Amino acid sequence: MSALDLAALGLFVVCWLAYQPLLRLLARQRGGVINTDLMAIRAAWMRNMVARENRFMDGQLLGHALNSASFFASSNLILIAATAGALFGGENTFRSVSALEVIRTSSRFLFEFQLALVLVSLARGLLDFIWSIRQMNYCIATVGAVPEGLTPEEAKVFGDVAARLLNPALSSFNSGVRGYYFALSAGAWLFGPYAFMAATIGSMGLLFWRQRRSPAARAIADLRRLVESRPPAPPAQGDGGGDPIS
Repeated sequence: MSALDLAALGLFVVCWLAYQPLLRLLARQRGGVINTDLMAIRAAWMRNMVARENRFMDGQLLGHALNSASFFASSNLILIAATAGALFGGENTFRSVSALEVIRTSSRFLFEFQLALVLVSLARGLLDFIWSIRQMNYCIATVGAVPEGLTPEEAKVFGDVAARLLNPALSSFNSGVRGYYFALSAGAWLFGPYAFMAATIGSMGLLFWRQRRSPAARAIADLRRLVESRPPAPPAQGDGGGDPIS
């Protein structure tokens, strides 16, 4: 492995490990990133959920998020299987890939290390999706467990606890999706160290732009301001005979 390959690998590892801390630092100093804005919006959602007498819509929304995480986890497994198949394909796979003009790999060791990095990136994302699915199942149970006839103080406590479950669940989902960006960057190493560095920097730049400057980020920031400017909804005053999740 050349010094340039090692430098490109070091850049990738630094970007992978530093992304989340840098995003949190940016949110504290300047505000207005999607992840932190959505945490406030989800907390408002859970407070509104507690205040509703009929929570069927909330269960449907959580079910949709759960299905999305399951889809990504299944797709991740397919990609992991394909990458592992190439990694353990032996000398024949290495020779076939090395015959391509666009591939820049100097040895079988480097080729296997490149594929292993892609595999690790995908596996990390899969673990995040699995943890997200488990936490969302906890959230669904929470929605069903919220009692009716709560006082405003009790409703706030239940809503805050539900948000403390929902936010980590969807943050884990976001981490799993982010794993695709770094897996693509790792895959670019097959085209040479310069392509690897360019893909890593490009992925970081794209992620930060989408978090801070994209139209979606601006709309979500506006929505957070609108949500936080309204007083909390009072708890529903039902007759006590309704089903909270029907």
